[in-house]
Amino acid sequence: MSGADLRELLLSRIRDVADYPKPGVMFKDITPLLADPAAFRALTSALAEGCRRVGATKVVGLEARGFILAAPVAIEAGLGFVPVRKAGKLPGATLSQGYDLEYGTAEIEVHAEDLAAGDRVAVIDDVLATGGTAGAAVELIRRAGADVAGVSVLMELGFLDGRARLEKVLRDAPLEALLTV
Repeated sequence: MSGADLRELLLSRIRDVADYPKPGVMFKDITPLLADPAAFRALTSALAEGCRRVGATKVVGLEARGFILAAPVAIEAGLGFVPVRKAGKLPGATLSQGYDLEYGTAEIEVHAEDLAAGDRVAVIDDVLATGGTAGAAVELIRRAGADVAGVSVLMELGFLDGRARLEKVLRDAPLEALLTV
């Protein structure tokens, strides 16, 4: 499928929901895309190809919707899947990374033993907004001793300028958005 055809298919399956979760916000609902097996398969294939292109050996998915995308991508690419969770959700030894939100802070964690030197990790998420969560995941991956192969997202909210913030943290690793809205 051509890039233009993929973009058209994906956009046709993303629903705009006005004033959710609060007035003035236009929420991009991906559940219709997930419910369409052909569209979900095309999305999974495109993200898995990106993992192969950057030589990834593992896939990290960011809680929560990133899990939905990253797990099938890892299977299709023949790679292991590592969840990055909100603080306090993983048992055992973890590495944690805090980051700033618009009105506060948050923290994410990964199992300390799930990433190691020699791993080339692709980060998968549904949306790149401000870049805070993805940037924190990049820092976690590096602190675990692994290399960041790249970050891929279904959709980038270009008006929030998350790309500029995330690229500073990524250094030379590529950032790919299948759609920019």
